[in-house]
Amino acid sequence: MKQNIQVLIRSVFGLALIVLVFGSYVIVAQTTVTGDWKANVDTKNADKIYLSFERRSEKGGKNQMGSTYNYSDLQGLSRELAAGSGAVKFSLVREAGTIECEGSFQNGKGAGTFRFTANPNFVSAMKSRGFDFEKPSKHNGSDNEQENRLFAATTLNVTTALANDLLSANLGKLDVEDLFKAAIFKVDSKFMQEMKASGFPNLDMEDLVKARIFKVDANYVREVREMGFKEADMESLTKLSIFKVTPEFIKEVQAEGLANLSIEQLVQLRIFKVDGEFIRQAKTNGSQNLTVENLVQMRIMGKVK
Repeated sequence: MKQNIQVLIRSVFGLALIVLVFGSYVIVAQTTVTGDWKANVDTKNADKIYLSFERRSEKGGKNQMGSTYNYSDLQGLSRELAAGSGAVKFSLVREAGTIECEGSFQNGKGAGTFRFTANPNFVSAMKSRGFDFEKPSKHNGSDNEQENRLFAATTLNVTTALANDLLSANLGKLDVEDLFKAAIFKVDSKFMQEMKASGFPNLDMEDLVKARIFKVDANYVREVREMGFKEADMESLTKLSIFKVTPEFIKEVQAEGLANLSIEQLVQLRIFKVDGEFIRQAKTNGSQNLTVENLVQMRIMGKVK
């Protein structure tokens, strides 16, 4: 599962984030990083802006990551400034450090340079809680990984409050990697308690991350049980979510004579795009004995047009 989570993180945040989160680090005081930033106003949400940061290594490699931020997170930048034209100075101030940006905007698009200064007090505060940012990981990293880890903590807003919250959830032994997972996938004690109350009392961090990735929450658990699958485990819940097996879909195939189907059968129908319309067409063509297996075979062989 750990390997799968790393693959999913890579697909969402790019290879750069894997380097940021899983490298080998030695923290030094007053770490400073410089690079370039770009920004685009969010046309769908007037309160948000997309901001990306790019750094180059001494060997010529690129390290880029971006996220959507509220204007309230960026001291010195407003929606009006971003939508207009002219020079700007603004900062992203977080517990792990501060990113100071200079540049300009032109009609909703911005660019410039940034300077990141780490906060050494953050490192000691995290270490006192059992999260050692100075401890090298088992993954090999570049020479400047100590800077990358704190830079990532700043952009993702990894905080001591998050650390406290995770510790209060009694999730077992956690490390710095878990802090990044929790920040990325919005895992906190509230979510854990909701899942526990839904009948999953023994989920660990990996399980909770998996649930977040596949949008399995307390409401979804309730919905699945209302479908008739009262004993569905986490693996079954994720399958149903991934392949969008909904109450409407179940009613649709039941109306065509497919009743009492298992989760695996419903997933199979979804994978091969066998729906109510396909079943009706198969009946029109004179097909008999319309089982899940036969319908899937018809779809594969193209026997129903």
